[in-house]
Amino acid sequence: METLIVLPKDKEQLAALKAIMKALKVDYKTEKGEKAYNKDFVNKMKQSEDDLKAGRTTQITPADIWNL
Repeated sequence: METLIVLPKDKEQLAALKAIMKALKVDYKTEKGEKAYNKDFVNKMKQSEDDLKAGRTTQITPADIWNL
């Protein structure tokens, strides 16, 4: 079986999609937007934001980017 990821643009589209799936007797599950991201990824992003606010950054010039 395949998994489809459907991204409705608004509540109207979401309601229509749910109605279609119900009519076709297709099982589905919903997830809220924040759960769509991996927990570890979210934690790393939050840590990066905290590092930036605390001034823990490294500046790299475009000329030096390939010398890392």
